Amino acid sequence: MKIACLQFAPQVGDVDNNLNRADAILNKAKAADLEDLDLLVLPELAFSGYNFTSLQHIAPYLEPPGSGISSLWARTTALKYDCSVIVGYPEKVDVSVKWPASPEYYNSALVVNGDGDTIANYRKCFLYYTDETWALEGKDGFFRGEIPRLGDVVMGICMDLNPYKFEAEWDAFEFGFHALDCEANIVILTMAWTTEQDPRIFSRRPQDPDLETLVYWVQRLEPLIRADREGEVIVVFCNRCGSEDDVTYAGTSAVLGILQGEVYVYGVLGRGVKDLLVVDTDNLPPSKLTDAASMDAQRKTFDAEVAEYLELDEDIIEENTGDTTTRGG
Repeated sequence: MKIACLQFAPQVGDVDNNLNRADAILNKAKAADLEDLDLLVLPELAFSGYNFTSLQHIAPYLEPPGSGISSLWARTTALKYDCSVIVGYPEKVDVSVKWPASPEYYNSALVVNGDGDTIANYRKCFLYYTDETWALEGKDGFFRGEIPRLGDVVMGICMDLNPYKFEAEWDAFEFGFHALDCEANIVILTMAWTTEQDPRIFSRRPQDPDLETLVYWVQRLEPLIRADREGEVIVVFCNRCGSEDDVTYAGTSAVLGILQGEVYVYGVLGRGVKDLLVVDTDNLPPSKLTDAASMDAQRKTFDAEVAEYLELDEDIIEENTGDTTTRGG
């Protein structure tokens, strides 16, 4: 299976330029990378931007399902590359037939197949703080379905990976158990995952993945890792990078494989890289995910080095590193 994640840095409300940013990354990709592509995934709210503060703020960028600018772009791109395309967008539902019901708004992701047909529309179930200012929770649960050339797919959007409202028990693993119960062979998350680290520290090495975030994502899929199953589960994390106002995003888009308790890395992008990650899961994965303790040690060493460079004391570093369990998007 050939999978691509388009990691870029959209800006709030800058739709035309966000479209151009995505197109520019695809246009500079190697032709061979785009041949025989099965799946292209974009981040959460890819073309509207993410960090809206209210319904009034996001209102000009809301789209009807299947006919907005995100749908048009996905359809055109799916036909061009003969692949399925998944893109996050802010959905406005016409409920006039239910008058006097109020309009409904969702943080959604649509799936378009290689024929240009919209075959799925998923609405985010677990809302992050930012989402709660304008969106409703999806009522139908996490996505499950069969997608041509991909197989049995489970899909979520960013915060879906976290405990519900950060209030559920850590080991409830709502999304992880859903993926396990559905016996999915591919798990896809479109994301606008943030970091609480000081931007001055976080942005020093844009080519490096944010290991803390990557390990956290994997930890949230513990039910899949512990499961006694023979087949490999492919996991796609497509995140965005860059900043919007005071929010910095973690990048680190990755394609992983989970097999018999091991986590393999087919490919991963840096925290600040604007690029197309392309992997072929029919090939052997080049590496295995290092254990979390080792990664945490690497991160602390990195933070100390940057702190010394910026002449920041350890208290500032600790204050701005943040608690991983309260991040998302």
